[in-house]
This record gives sequence, C-alpha cells and structure tokens, in this order.
Amino acid sequence: MFVYTIKRILLMIPVILGVIAIVYFFQGISDVDPALSILGAGSTEEAREELRDELGLNDPVVVQFGRYVWNLFTKGDLGLSYKTRQSISGELLSCFPVTLKMALISVIFGALIGIPLGVWAAVKQYSFSDNFLVAFSVFISSIPQFWFALMLISLFSVKLGWLPTSGIATWKGWILPSVTTIVGAVGANINVTRSSMLETIRQEYVRMARAKGQTEFKIITSHVLRNSLIPILAAVGNGLGMTLGGALITETVFAMPGIGKYAVDGIGARNYPAVLGSVVVLAIAFSIVNLIVDLSFTFVDPKLKTTIAKENRIRLPKKKAAEPQKGEA
Repeated sequence: MFVYTIKRILLMIPVILGVIAIVYFFQGISDVDPALSILGAGSTEEAREELRDELGLNDPVVVQFGRYVWNLFTKGDLGLSYKTRQSISGELLSCFPVTLKMALISVIFGALIGIPLGVWAAVKQYSFSDNFLVAFSVFISSIPQFWFALMLISLFSVKLGWLPTSGIATWKGWILPSVTTIVGAVGANINVTRSSMLETIRQEYVRMARAKGQTEFKIITSHVLRNSLIPILAAVGNGLGMTLGGALITETVFAMPGIGKYAVDGIGARNYPAVLGSVVVLAIAFSIVNLIVDLSFTFVDPKLKTTIAKENRIRLPKKKAAEPQKGEA
C-alpha cells in the first residue's frame, strides 16, 4: 500500500503541471495588460513598463511558467496578488477553511439523507415509494444550482425575512448555502445507492442468506449494503471534489469569503496570479480527495488491498547461491 500511495502522489504532479499550463496558455493569448489593470488608465507608459519588469511579465511565457513551477514546488509560493500585492498563499489559506467547511457539510448531510433513501428505494423496488424517490432524485439533480440559490434567497430572505441574503457572520448565514449544495448531493446519492444495491441484491449469496433464515435487516445491512459501498464511496468522494471545484457558484451568490469567490473576484479584476493559485489549490484538493477515496476501497473490500499489494510489490534481486569452496564435499 505504501508504494501504491507514493505512486498516486507522484501522479498528482502531471495534473498540477497541466492545470498551470492551461491557465498560462489562456493568459498568453489574452490581450489584457495586467500592468494597465493595476495602475489604471491614468498611468504613464514608463510606470507600466517598470511594473512589467518587476512582475516578470516581459519574459517569455515559457520562462514565466518555469519560474512559477519552480517556486511552487520548492517554496510553496503561488505568487503575489496584482490587487493587494500580498502573498496568494496567505490569502488562499484564509479562504480555504470556508470552502472546505461548505464541502464537508454538503457531503456529510448529503450522505446521511441520500444513502438511506437510496437503500429504501432499492428494497421497495417498483413500489410507489421507489418511483417517487427516483423521480425526486432526478428532479433535484436537474435543478441549476445558481437558480435554486436565487429562489431560496427570494423566499426565505426577501419575502419571509428569516435568513440573511449573504455573508456567514452568524450560523444563520450557513443555512441557505448548505441547503443549496446538499440538495444536489442527496439526489446523486439516491441514484447511485439504489443502482448499486439493486445490482448486489440479486446475487446468490443474498438468496443463500435468506435461505438460512437471517433477518431481512441483517441481510440488507451486513451483506447487500456492505458489498455495495464501493460505488457509493466513489460517488461521495466525487461529490466532495465537485463541491470544492464548484464552490464559486454558491460562494459568489451568497458572498461567502471562500476560494470560489476569491477566484471569481480575481477573474473580474484580471488578477491572474489569484486565479491561477485558486485553480492549483482546488486541483490539489481534488487529487487528494480521489486518493483518500481509492484508499478507502481497501477497507471496504480487503481483496483490493491484496491485489494492490501484489501489483506494487517491490521485487528484490535474488541472491546467488554460494559456490562451494575447494576441499568441501
């Protein structure tokens, strides 16, 4: 497992390099002058040229790319913000807890609500409750997140006045953003859990367990659900990664000081280092989530742990047999 984990961590490097290269490509074809955006239209050409030299913008894109990658992997430096002239790493460090908390709330409550409903739908297949839950999950999964967020604000903030329209200064400010992200997670978990359960519930060992007289509750929990967990864990992990990556919608609508809003503000201000730093941090977070999910599979199915250990076993060279010395029989 150790070798497998190291391999997966090393595979994160090409992903991060690819993300940086894509952002630098679009930055290179953009006709926006960062120096003009920072200093304003009233600045002189000499001042703008001096700022370009200070920021290294006159260097070729390849040189800028190499310098950024070197500083990232050697110092953890994500550059300086064009707007505040502060370290991007420090600003993102203050934003990341908000995004992470929002993602964890979505995943935890989405799993606590969606997985039991998916189990119930599978157990009651073709019944009214099953048809209702399937239609419900498809409906809530199809709702555009930004539209749903605006509808919640219109109802609970503008008309009823129960909750704030934006900000997270109090616990009430977390309710509407949480509901916005939880609804989509619930729909996805219902669909995945139901499909995985229906595929497992038809297996021979389930019929054998019923023939032995085990209770239906034990069969569903100990046999069917346990053997259906790998697709469910994959869906939960993907949901966490998608919530981290898609946080810009919720955070922008509700004015939450997270990475998503930080990236959107950077796009509006042509603050390329802020946008690039946000994308890199989210890419690293998404890769770490996928690694944790893959490792969790081995705890659910011990066979996978044995398979991974065999595939990643370090083969040592065999020692040669000692040649008999002269005079030995």
